[in-house]
Amino acid sequence: MEVTCIADVKALLGEGPHWDAETGLLSFVDIKGRRLFLVEPDGANLREIATPFRIGSLIPRASGGHIAGTEHGIAHVDLGLERFELMFDPEEDRETNRFNDAKVDRSGRLYAGTMDDEERAATGALYRIDKKLACTRIDDGFRVTNGPAFSPDGKTMYVNDSGRQVTYRYDLAPDGTPLNKLELARYGEGEGYPDGMTVDSEGCLWIAFWDGWCLRRLSPGGERLQELRVPVQRPTSCAFGGPSLDRLFITSARIGLDEAGLASQPYAGGLFMTVPGVVGLVEQPFAG
Repeated sequence: MEVTCIADVKALLGEGPHWDAETGLLSFVDIKGRRLFLVEPDGANLREIATPFRIGSLIPRASGGHIAGTEHGIAHVDLGLERFELMFDPEEDRETNRFNDAKVDRSGRLYAGTMDDEERAATGALYRIDKKLACTRIDDGFRVTNGPAFSPDGKTMYVNDSGRQVTYRYDLAPDGTPLNKLELARYGEGEGYPDGMTVDSEGCLWIAFWDGWCLRRLSPGGERLQELRVPVQRPTSCAFGGPSLDRLFITSARIGLDEAGLASQPYAGGLFMTVPGVVGLVEQPFAG
């Protein structure tokens, strides 16, 4: 597959791609660079907005605006007014933690993970936030939470612990409670670290591998089906989008690369696009 850079934004830590079918725009963030972006699926009309704090995820709300996971907790974001309002922080007692990745399940609930910003302590947790903004800690002890992602029928949730190089699988009860956690896949030395991910219409996982130069497609049972090589060392996440949901958008990072690494990867930190031959699923807005 051809993988093309459609937005050479040189993000320090690009993350959180999200396709909004209502607006026809893809959003993504640069966590460490304190920026967020909106762009059309062909890379046209790129809009950049500076953020007052680090944002790890940005997802539309059914009630209007966006909900964001940040270094200071959960925030409401009004992109039109470029206004950022902190709402609550469930981790005031974990001073070195920040929110990282987040996704909405098929019922509109938000699942957001945290991590130790220094990537030393296993203080990361996973939270579920319902439409009334009730926040519940549903798992704990992660080194670096990433994902999550949800099966097409909404009955399965997948979560990565990048630090441990593991993808976990949970059964998801109708009320959003995760049950029966098991290790779906583990990765070895030189294979990279499982980062952000998404699920296609066939129920297969697409996972970006930090320091792996690739995305891998896994079956619901954890079998490796495909490897997509990318021209950057640190792909960070992916999302399906475009009017037909047939494009796969890939964020990346340039943080930590030395001069030689940057010279060999001129588009590190860019947003990439490919047509993988399978389509994605319509992502729900946060119900709140």
